[in-house]
Amino acid sequence: MRITPYAIVTLIGAALLASGCQRSTVAQKHSPAKVDSTEVKGIMRVTLEARAAERIGLQTAAVQEETVGGVTRKVVPYGAVMYDTKGETWTFTSQGSLAFVRHPVLVEDIVGDKAILAEGPPAGTLVVVVGAAELMAAEHKYGL
Repeated sequence: MRITPYAIVTLIGAALLASGCQRSTVAQKHSPAKVDSTEVKGIMRVTLEARAAERIGLQTAAVQEETVGGVTRKVVPYGAVMYDTKGETWTFTSQGSLAFVRHPVLVEDIVGDKAILAEGPPAGTLVVVVGAAELMAAEHKYGL
C-alpha cells in the first residue's frame, strides 16, 4: 500500500481537528499599570489600578521647604529618590487619580532619611515614597 502526500496532509488535518487544535482567540494580558506618553520625550505617565496601588503599599508625601544652612531648600523623604542606570536622580510626582510621572531631581545632600534638593518639583507636590521602584519598572515595561 502506498501513502500519498495528499493522504498525509489529510490525516494531519484530521488529527489536529480531533485534538481540539483549532483556531482560537488569545486572551488579552491584563496589566495593573497603564503607561502613556507625556509631552516630554522619554518620560511616561504610569496610572495604577486601585488594587495595584494597594498591593505595592503605595505611599506619598509632599515636597517640603526647610531652611538648611541658612538657605531654603526643597526636602523629600530619601525613599522618594530613585536612581536610574546612568546614576541620574528622579522622583515620581502624583498627577492625581493614581497617575504618576517621573520628575528629575538634583540631590544636594542626604541627611538621615531626608534628601535635600538643589532642584526638584515645587513645594507641596506629592511624591511617591513607597512604591517608586514598581512605578519605574512599569514605566520601563518590566512589569508590575
